[in-house]
Amino acid sequence: MNTKQKILSPTELGEVVANLKKQGKKIVTKNGAFDLLHVGHVHMLEASKALGDILVVGVNSDSSIKQYKSDTRPIISENDRAEMVAALACVDFVTIYNEPDPRNFLKMIKPDIHTGPGDFKVESMLETPTVEKGGGKVVIIPRTPHESTTNIIKRISKSYGDKSSKYSQKK
Repeated sequence: MNTKQKILSPTELGEVVANLKKQGKKIVTKNGAFDLLHVGHVHMLEASKALGDILVVGVNSDSSIKQYKSDTRPIISENDRAEMVAALACVDFVTIYNEPDPRNFLKMIKPDIHTGPGDFKVESMLETPTVEKGGGKVVIIPRTPHESTTNIIKRISKSYGDKSSKYSQKK
């Protein structure tokens, strides 16, 4: 399956997942912005995939990211972010959802397992009641130390603000 075939509308994805569940496949979900894809994302997605048969990733839309992060985010458009995530071998399907949180995405998929980042506790995650009500469980995956989109943006800003940088020197 090529990258673009992995990207489905929420409705299409719901139908595909229902068929996969009938085949006995264990469905794992992960959601997020995936802005400035980095090694921490890759590690999280690979670890998520290892927990089941099918990894479904929900990518926040541009408008939803603006609601919960800032007006300056995302850096990369939702379609490009979805395509980059879908290009990863460990990812089976991707959808873009418009809400600032993934509860409707999770209600539709009803995953067997939903993964969250290591700096969260299962009981404090917004997703936990929805996942458990659907018959699944939430599993915490350790974060890759020092890797986050926010840290990358800070390093880029510092680099461009550094007067000794060749990028900040006038030509």
